[in-house]
Amino acid sequence: MTGEVVGWIHLDPLGGIAGDMLVAALLDARPELERELTTAIAGAGLPEGVRIARTACGEHALTGSRIEVVVPADAPPSGAFSAIVGRIERAPLACAVKGRALDIYRRLAEAEAQVHAVPVAEVRFHELADWDSYADIVAAAWLIERLAPKGWSCGVLPLGGGRIATSHGTLPVPAPATALLLRGLDVIDDGIEGERVTPTGAAILAHLAPARRCGRGRLSAVGNGFGSRRLMGVPNLLRALLLADGGDPGVDRVGVIRFEVDDQSPEDLAIGLDRIRAVVGVRDVCQWSALGKKGRMAAAVQVLCEPALIERVADACLSETATLGLRLGVEERRLLAREELTRDGLSIKRTRRPDGAMTAKLASDALADAGAYAARARLWRRAEEDGAP
Repeated sequence: MTGEVVGWIHLDPLGGIAGDMLVAALLDARPELERELTTAIAGAGLPEGVRIARTACGEHALTGSRIEVVVPADAPPSGAFSAIVGRIERAPLACAVKGRALDIYRRLAEAEAQVHAVPVAEVRFHELADWDSYADIVAAAWLIERLAPKGWSCGVLPLGGGRIATSHGTLPVPAPATALLLRGLDVIDDGIEGERVTPTGAAILAHLAPARRCGRGRLSAVGNGFGSRRLMGVPNLLRALLLADGGDPGVDRVGVIRFEVDDQSPEDLAIGLDRIRAVVGVRDVCQWSALGKKGRMAAAVQVLCEPALIERVADACLSETATLGLRLGVEERRLLAREELTRDGLSIKRTRRPDGAMTAKLASDALADAGAYAARARLWRRAEEDGAP
């Protein structure tokens, strides 16, 4: 349904996944976003003449969309990782979109740096189709942020096989950097060779940190994104299933950052934690007292955030507090479905407990407003009793 709020997105990588396939699948499901995306990409630092085109496509009796990035023959190289970072930071994009694009590129750069034993700042993306991948990554970041589902999940990824020609010579499939990025994700050998997961596709998945199973909700849209290659016997297709109604409230993943601070004043720490709360992707920040080493009192801190943005939030924790180390992880959590009602102008949150009981509570902001209103009402009554005009 056009414009409907997305609660969960499940990716079905029948043919595999690449950056252009993800963009094509999401736009196929929500075509009304194409014009808005095109406008955003136009100001993302691409050379003049570079544009994204979505075309109808069909394979094996299935129809969907394909994305092509049109690049003029005289377009200069996109540059090293450091140059790309500067270009994204200068682009007139929303901060959250920049953060996602930079995180995807950072994951790519770190994998390439590890494979080739070079500093991250010197990484050049020879195998990533240059401006094609730049446009794909920025477009993917924009769509991920624009749709903003509560959760992502992904089916088992086809591993592929064989060899691939690169600027470094012939390498195995999946490419070395891709293999590093796929750590922690479920893969399968379906007997069909070729590059099934590209480095860009793997980096986007690493950024999303998808769950293994799909959330529960009402299926509201389906998008088919086709890749540029043809596979034997299987459509080179990535399918996106968009679920409404917030997905399954019992299935969620959250980034968890924990640390202790024993050498920062309470006032200074409070300011730092407020700044962390304001970072894009942070869901909650809490602290409690702890007894640290040498019997010193310390503040134990826990930050919950979107799994995809945990590195960015971790950087903020290290910048805004005196801690020298963090413990990072992604955990599953169980949530109860909740709804927000309005009664007499006040916001009320209501949920049903596992035993069937329904509980409701005034939202804290509404309670504060109600308290302020009651205080004003008491003053007015006193003024009337005193005979004030």
